[in-house]
Amino acid sequence: MQAATKQIANIESIKMAISARIGSAGFTSWILPLRFEVVDDCLNLGAHNQFAADYIKNVYGEILSDIVSEFSLNLNIYVCSSGNVVNTANDNVVCAYTPEPKQTVVKHKNGFNYFVCSDENAFAMAACKKIASGNAPFSQLFIYGPSGCGKSLLASAICSESSGHVVMMSGGQFVFEFTRSLRDKTIFAFKDFCRNCDTFILDDVCALAGKRATTDEFLQLVMDLHNMGKRIVLTSTVAPNALNGFDRRIQSLFASGLVVDLVAPNAYVRRQMLVRGGVESGVADELSKRIAADGHLVDGVINKIKTYTELMGERVDMEVAARLLGDTLAKNKTPIMMVKSMCEKMCVSYDEICGNSRARRLVRARQIMMAALKSATNMSLTEIGTVCGGRDHATVVYALNQIESQKESDLILNAELDDMIKICK
Repeated sequence: MQAATKQIANIESIKMAISARIGSAGFTSWILPLRFEVVDDCLNLGAHNQFAADYIKNVYGEILSDIVSEFSLNLNIYVCSSGNVVNTANDNVVCAYTPEPKQTVVKHKNGFNYFVCSDENAFAMAACKKIASGNAPFSQLFIYGPSGCGKSLLASAICSESSGHVVMMSGGQFVFEFTRSLRDKTIFAFKDFCRNCDTFILDDVCALAGKRATTDEFLQLVMDLHNMGKRIVLTSTVAPNALNGFDRRIQSLFASGLVVDLVAPNAYVRRQMLVRGGVESGVADELSKRIAADGHLVDGVINKIKTYTELMGERVDMEVAARLLGDTLAKNKTPIMMVKSMCEKMCVSYDEICGNSRARRLVRARQIMMAALKSATNMSLTEIGTVCGGRDHATVVYALNQIESQKESDLILNAELDDMIKICK
């Protein structure tokens, strides 16, 4: 009994030493799931497949040997077989990993032809086609933009037109599957599932924010895919350096490939989407000017018009469309609508703009919005402060002075300000 207790204590000490040397991400992902056993002055580490055993030997072999030698032990890394695995609290049950049925990717039959591309999104489209071809000079593509700009659509198109085996997950699915694999003790099989591919696509990395164990595992996955020369595609609503809930090393890794931005669909794109969806040309012309710049909203309008035509057997002209879409079509812009539209364009949330954060990007965004409202409307400074989170008169005056002093030397600021003024008019 004393010998067994001493052995368990010895194993726990070894685990603590390994964790201190290789860090929590590598330890949690690769070492902790191993079977630990000390037999005849030898620490046996049982991996549950050959890939994991080879990876641990190549990446952590020397470090592990140094650590176990400090405990006067030798090291043996082997592959567990179904016959010698004991189902204990520290072991993973050897079994195949099968993703949930909802993880099946629905591929658009038209691929990239399904995406209506504007001039502003031409570079992003070209980058997506290049990585799908397999001949890109970059192995990682990070696509970001506001909701409804087509990120998921392009990710699906890459999945459809890429050669070789593609694994595509949403951020929420990755979190769910990682958690399930830990619960079911199939973590190594889950790792194999994610790594045994030619292209890995994660749609909406923001879903991983704040989940430490999951982000650590995903960080290790991206590094492994990089080392194996695999292609990686990530999507997000914000740029890598603006991601909340991720530490700097992950932001840096996400930014290490090609980063491209998508803009919300403009009037031309919205019109093309409506016409392609079966809306009459004249109706599409008018609706494209009165629908918000959100691809999801445009799809909703198309579905509503199609359903009305099928159920009522009537043609939808502009008079019918105005009545049918009364809850959707933009009316006179209110100050709050202007601010929310500017928030969407600048990839910040309305709550952040109205909050108390003094982050540089938010302060700059607030100041630009205040200057745009001053230029494009007849609002008083007090009214401007109110719609921008209840700021007082002095704060608005300071913001306007700051923007005015920077306009002469900052061309980017001038361009951003012009864009915001157009939104408010």
